Amino acid sequence: MSAGTTLVGREDSSRENGAHVTSPKDYQVPASVLGGVQEREEFNRHHSHPIPPPRPHEHEAGGPQSRAHAHIRSFTEDSKVRSFPRLSRPVELMRNSYDVVVIGSGYGGAIAASRMARTGQSVCVLERGREKWPGEYPSGTVDAMKELHVSGQFAPYCAPGVGVEGGDPTGMFHLILGKGQNAVVCNGLGGTSLMNANVFMEADDRVLSTRVWPAEIRENLDEFKTYYKKVEEVLEPTEYPDDWPKLPKLDLLQRQAEILGYGDKFHKVKQTTRFKNGPNSCGVEMSPSALTGQDTTGVNDGSKTTTLVTYLADAWNWGAEMFCECEVRYIEKAKKRPGYIIYYAWHGRNRGVFKANLHGDLMWVHAKEAVFLGAGAIGSTEILLRSKAMGLGMSDLVGQNMSGNGDILAFGYNTAENVNGIGRAYPSPYNPVGPTINGVIDCRDQDNPLDGFVIEEGAVPHALSHLLQTMLDLMPGKIKLQDQTLYQRTQSAFSRYGSRFLGPYFKKGAMEKTQVYLIMSHDSNQAVLTLKDDKPVLEFLGVGRSAHVQRLNKILATATEAVGGTLIHHPFFALMGNQEVTVHPIGGACMSRDNSPATGVTNHMGEVFTGKGSETYKGLVVTDASVIPAALGANPFATIAALAERSLELYIRNHKLEYNDKKNGILNLFGQPAVSSHRRGGRHGSKEDFDSVNDAMDVIQKADAIKASGFGFTEVMSGFIHHDENMVKDTRDTYELAHRVAKNNCESARFFLSVQAFDTKEVVKHEHHRAMLTGTFVCPTIKGSPFMVQRGEFNLFVDDHKAPGTKNLTYDFDMRGIGHEKLHFHGYKVVDSSVALAPMQFWRATSTLYVTVSEHAKGICDQPGDTDAWRRGKVLAKGMMHIQPADFLSEALTLTPTGSSILRKVMSATSFMTYFTRKSVSLFLAPLTQLEYPSISYHGYVNNTPPDSSVAIRAHDGVFTRLHVWEPTSIPGDDVRNIRNLFMIPGAAVDHQIFALPTIPFNAVNYFTRAGYRVHISVHRIGQLMVAENNWTTYDARLDLKACLEWIREKHGPAKIYTITHCMGGVAFASGLLDGTIPGDWILGASCSQVFMNPLWNTLNMIKAMAGPIPADTIYTSMAGSWFSCSTSHDDSFVQKAINQVLRFYPDERREICNNASCHRCTLVFGRCWNHRNLNEATHRQIDRFFGGVNMRLLHLLMRQGSHGETMRNEPTYEVLTTPENIQRLKGIPFQLWVGRDNAVLSPESTERSYEALCNAFGGASNGGMTEGIDYKRKIVPGYGHLDGWMGRNAWKDVYPFIREEVDRVTRGPTYKFEEPHDKFREMVENGDLLY
Repeated sequence: MSAGTTLVGREDSSRENGAHVTSPKDYQVPASVLGGVQEREEFNRHHSHPIPPPRPHEHEAGGPQSRAHAHIRSFTEDSKVRSFPRLSRPVELMRNSYDVVVIGSGYGGAIAASRMARTGQSVCVLERGREKWPGEYPSGTVDAMKELHVSGQFAPYCAPGVGVEGGDPTGMFHLILGKGQNAVVCNGLGGTSLMNANVFMEADDRVLSTRVWPAEIRENLDEFKTYYKKVEEVLEPTEYPDDWPKLPKLDLLQRQAEILGYGDKFHKVKQTTRFKNGPNSCGVEMSPSALTGQDTTGVNDGSKTTTLVTYLADAWNWGAEMFCECEVRYIEKAKKRPGYIIYYAWHGRNRGVFKANLHGDLMWVHAKEAVFLGAGAIGSTEILLRSKAMGLGMSDLVGQNMSGNGDILAFGYNTAENVNGIGRAYPSPYNPVGPTINGVIDCRDQDNPLDGFVIEEGAVPHALSHLLQTMLDLMPGKIKLQDQTLYQRTQSAFSRYGSRFLGPYFKKGAMEKTQVYLIMSHDSNQAVLTLKDDKPVLEFLGVGRSAHVQRLNKILATATEAVGGTLIHHPFFALMGNQEVTVHPIGGACMSRDNSPATGVTNHMGEVFTGKGSETYKGLVVTDASVIPAALGANPFATIAALAERSLELYIRNHKLEYNDKKNGILNLFGQPAVSSHRRGGRHGSKEDFDSVNDAMDVIQKADAIKASGFGFTEVMSGFIHHDENMVKDTRDTYELAHRVAKNNCESARFFLSVQAFDTKEVVKHEHHRAMLTGTFVCPTIKGSPFMVQRGEFNLFVDDHKAPGTKNLTYDFDMRGIGHEKLHFHGYKVVDSSVALAPMQFWRATSTLYVTVSEHAKGICDQPGDTDAWRRGKVLAKGMMHIQPADFLSEALTLTPTGSSILRKVMSATSFMTYFTRKSVSLFLAPLTQLEYPSISYHGYVNNTPPDSSVAIRAHDGVFTRLHVWEPTSIPGDDVRNIRNLFMIPGAAVDHQIFALPTIPFNAVNYFTRAGYRVHISVHRIGQLMVAENNWTTYDARLDLKACLEWIREKHGPAKIYTITHCMGGVAFASGLLDGTIPGDWILGASCSQVFMNPLWNTLNMIKAMAGPIPADTIYTSMAGSWFSCSTSHDDSFVQKAINQVLRFYPDERREICNNASCHRCTLVFGRCWNHRNLNEATHRQIDRFFGGVNMRLLHLLMRQGSHGETMRNEPTYEVLTTPENIQRLKGIPFQLWVGRDNAVLSPESTERSYEALCNAFGGASNGGMTEGIDYKRKIVPGYGHLDGWMGRNAWKDVYPFIREEVDRVTRGPTYKFEEPHDKFREMVENGDLLY
């Protein structure tokens, strides 16, 4: 394996403690493994190991590598291992708080991260750019342009300037336009070290001794130089080797130095380019340089010693956590806890599409101890300026005394010499370009140190070569060679046209003969950075016009003329009025020379002054070029790094931290770091937060392990949320009321959330359809705003098991306030049958979020998919939020698939869009979707309530039915004499299960047995029994009821029995009482649900009963027989299947549409028996298990009774039983009549007629909202239909209590007060487990 293929170890490398292996000198390769070539190659593929010499050039002494060995993309051959390591983590894994937050990852930031991580502190690094490794840097023009970000003010000559903003704000190259001078900096994990020219040059002692520097430095230069040594130990700079290929551009610079009389001042520079393979000082395996000349756009051969492969890799190994695409905006002191709050804009997940929200809804992280600013001179200064504007006091000098380090860029165009200064991704090893800078004419030894300067040769990266060719040809202000001969002019023209037509790499072309000059000198330090409209504006005055610059330009002209070339200045100088461009901006937060804010922004160790004398913000430290008070006249990165090392050493010493200087072994960057931040949970964060991060990490790692593809999008929703702890109900009316109140009070709210699914298959196939939420929630009226949202849960079209046919889009997350408040947010969008064939309703449903903000309850997020966990917290606020159309369009633009290849991304996008479309269409076209037939398996039986005993009951006509008995589970006063008997009668086609429903957690039998009642339920001959097919009617069923009462009286004595009836069970009961079959003195009282003795159909049922010349039952009998089953199947008869299809279009309210075939059949024969929203999914899905059917004789009688509003005998007479004489048999029996307001089976007039008949017969009155007589009450229950009063999921709190109160009043006396027993149902109520 070549050196070029081993930048880092493999994912499954052998390592100690899951981190790294031992140092190379201690490494022992098992002899048995190295027995043959094949075995050796297999070993090398799976183990980190010392690297052999580069075989392609063994005949050269450490010579450069060829193409096959320079491209790092080839270093891993295992297709299961991703091509490049990643030190940074997804922002989804960021914790809320760290000991230390480092801003930026250049030299200052990286050093801070490494040194603080080695003290055992938890460290968070925020980097604006993205993480790129050798092999990922742009080499072509198109790729480079994609990485370009332009900002600032375009101000040529004396123009006032126009604001410019374009390109990718996280792109690698950032061009900052200013007045007078411009700057180029780098974004990316590694900062400017990714694109600098690697020159390690110490500042001149005389420059450091000037009075602009703090006394602690200028008077202790020997001590300060020790920090240069510390940097050298890490970065290992070295000169270009003498035994490597000659570099024409370096030789030309040496000749030019001799021509200028500076021969003794020429020397090679130390540079952080590797010329040998093997691990660097931090344990990262490196490759020797391929001499590409591509340094300024990123070297892809693995030879560039950036902070990424040194300090940052070391910080990673010691537990630092790094996050990219995080643009820090400002810092503030934490108000209710120690430390600082760092606000940042996260550019990931395409959040930049929401331009207003990106910088308006900022995310934040808390630094408990310290913040180190290493974002570069412009970046850190901008952050400090904005922080000051936001209230963080500091020196008025922030943003002033900036410098371009006296940088001058120029070109010796079309010389008479071969320069070979155009970078190539894969140069010939025998004619290499070389590193960008290799030599220097060092003229810093001047009488006045500020007159010193250095001249260095350079190289043009391939990405700029074609563009530069055109620019140099057309650029004005050329200083041409004078007195050329005709031959020279002809040769010069030939070279120019050769490059124009044959490209910049034409061997004898003008571009191949162009020398690049970079000068560093001293400027006037009069640049200023200010904020205009919250954007940084640079203003460098007089830089390009000074006499000093003119002198330097004259020197360059002389040097160029001497080698037959034309001096051409860079475009900013030539086209924009002698403006300069710098790659070394410094200053802006300069060190004070006298330890006061009057002369600087920071003290000598970089701590920021508060503006109050020499007082500083403890732990707010600047470690980058912005602290340098004046131009250095040399490449500045060595000095920047030395200052950072000094600041960190002083900080560690002052805070008495223990620094671990243990050397790393060879790092496996695909594996785990030696020190995991998660091992510090007890010290650096709550266990709950660490568990949350670990769970999220497991999700990401599992997806990564199987190379899963994912998708993500970003969403903005806004609305109004009312802070009111009394709004606890989870009803639409409550949310709408809260929204109206909040809107009137201007209680606005907004969230800016990114949704990321790391495995699309998991989202599509898993029942909870989960994805992860990250972002912010802002509601100024809620204490702690703005809130950070981390690792929240998003569920896409998840089944709402509490509402049949309903899909919810849910948002559940804990959120942390800036004052350390921890609250919980629960929001859900409801997409139900009301959206069917209604586009606007579909939009409203999918864009309206019902929100509850509550206090955090322990374990509230422990169980993903627990849709009721949010109910455990104390409610603080409720309201509604919406997606605005413009935001929805932006959201669509953010939808992005992820994957390891284009194909995988396409498959991920297709899978997600297919799922989303399928679910949307199934809801929108609900009446036309596939019917839902009864399931074979049982599910959702959460409360199986079998009877304690069952009795076969024989009526007087010999018909056998059943009576089920449940003993009380709680006895009032623990006295068995307080047990009361309760007789419950279900309606037609059903049985005891409507009262003992197994699919709801708290049914009627549970409710009454715990209230001290012995419950008896009759399953009569018109119920769910086989005998029901024998043409029995309600009138016949009275005999079963009498037989049951006889058994109860025989078993428990002759005491009167309280009776509860439902629907046609009540009509059968009325038939028995009215005709005298059931003696009235057996009945203590009755509570009748929906109807008693005056059945009257509701509108649709009345139409079915009376429309047409031939009764519906007659038509059905002629086609399908005398029995209609409420159940059906795929294998049913043609007639039944035809009925199933026709019933799709049964007229009803849109919100009551469903595709359950059994539900449709129940509706046909009885009318809609429930409001669908009151049933849970398990009940509705298995409704066929709770319904039998109806015979046509019964149906005919029901049709007659319901159309006339009277209880009748059987045919042929159909005698009306509700005569005044018969009603007299009801005297002395208290009746409670109640009906659901939305009853679609029977008209509420049914109970009204019965109530009036009883009152007229025995006297009555009206009392407030409850109509009642001496013994008669009538109640209308809002929100309920027919059978959902018993089978509804919330009937336990909406219906059962008022029935029990009446039963208690009649059976136990008006003074009796029910006391809740301490049982599992009480616990469920108190825990919120029953709140729907």
